[in-house]
Amino acid sequence: MGVTQETASRPRAAARELVRRTATAALPLYLTMIASSAGGLVDTAVLGRHATASLAAFALTMAVYTPVTATVAGAMRGVMPFVAAHDDDPDGLLPVVRDGMWLGIVTGLLGAATVCAVPLIGLVFGVPQATLSALGEFPLLLAASALVAAVGNSATSTLVGLGRSRLVMRAGMTGTAAAVLLSVTLVNGVGPLPGLGLPGAGVAMLVSSLISAVVAHRGLRRSTVLAGRRLALSRPSARAVLKLAGVGVPLAATVLIKFGVLGVLSVAAARVGTVSAAAHSIAVSLVNLMFTAAVAIGQATIPLMAPYLKAGDVRGLRAGMRAAVVTALCAVLLLGCVVTVLRGPVLSLFTRDPVARHQVLPLLPLLLLVTVTDALQAVFGFGLIAIRNTVPSLAVFAVCYGLLALAAVPVSTLGGLTALWLALACANVLLVLGQGAFFHQRSGSLQAEEEATLGRA
Repeated sequence: MGVTQETASRPRAAARELVRRTATAALPLYLTMIASSAGGLVDTAVLGRHATASLAAFALTMAVYTPVTATVAGAMRGVMPFVAAHDDDPDGLLPVVRDGMWLGIVTGLLGAATVCAVPLIGLVFGVPQATLSALGEFPLLLAASALVAAVGNSATSTLVGLGRSRLVMRAGMTGTAAAVLLSVTLVNGVGPLPGLGLPGAGVAMLVSSLISAVVAHRGLRRSTVLAGRRLALSRPSARAVLKLAGVGVPLAATVLIKFGVLGVLSVAAARVGTVSAAAHSIAVSLVNLMFTAAVAIGQATIPLMAPYLKAGDVRGLRAGMRAAVVTALCAVLLLGCVVTVLRGPVLSLFTRDPVARHQVLPLLPLLLLVTVTDALQAVFGFGLIAIRNTVPSLAVFAVCYGLLALAAVPVSTLGGLTALWLALACANVLLVLGQGAFFHQRSGSLQAEEEATLGRA
């Protein structure tokens, strides 16, 4: 009897250890993301006090810059599983890092070109001339920031793939601190120094991206298995870069789909009424606060699953995924409880309008459901990244969020915000089922491929 109990306890102990390792690796990444989001609010607050036209121009540029940088970051996540496969092999890792840097440069240049086009985009969509005139050189500064951030992402993606999340936190926190300090100093001025207004915010964001990139690359060069290696760019291998892009580009497209459809939901909420639009915006912010934990956990899972992928251990891969699911559920539910208990003070941070707060309160259970399902689909998505098979995520997102985009306006017209968020929850449930099924099927096929390879040998 004692032997049976001891034998049964071993898998549970191993599962608890996987959960612990996942949470430990994810926490620095989550803190970095939250600090970055909080730092971004400083620009909004400082510019709002400076001039309304500057704030409007900032909002217009950020409406392009944010999805662009998120898309580039999504593309660079495709580097992580290739890095994790060589975490103990510096000779094999070095070309992957260099090819990843080239992928970062290419995607960064595309992103920078898109941000440069902000004045034209604003003109096409009928943005008031006063806002366009206030742009000045701000889009150019943010275009440079997007390129620098992409190069920095090549280093942070490598660090995440190596399981060095503390180094990622150091780079992110340093950049965020610089952004906050420079925004406060440059936008409105300090002492005898005059304020630069919107260009000051652009300089702050560019310098912040530069500092983060430098710290990340320095950590990569000095504190990993690549210490002492020369990481300078060499002639790119088109085939190797395309191999990285084969995993990263579907992720980038998935990010674009998600941003686009969430934009459609915002429009649908705005059609309901001004208060509904404000309440929807607050609800989105609350969900993002909790959902970010799942993104951090998903990234932390990739290097933890790499040894099982190398060994063709399907059972280990699935155990790693279960640990990620458990960790994500615990994190999201914990954050959801905090938001629910402190709902009064939390909502007061976003608005002083009691009508808007009153409209958000009944949505809290539904917001938690949306967050849980979104967290689960994200974790399964990162599982597919770990096994280098991201096209299924893109396909599932295209179908589920495509249907959601078509249904958003009629659903919100009939049932308001509650119906809109219920539709989002349904789409997320379908994503969980789809991506979970694909992970199970594709991870299982790895064993069949391994057996076929051994048979041919």
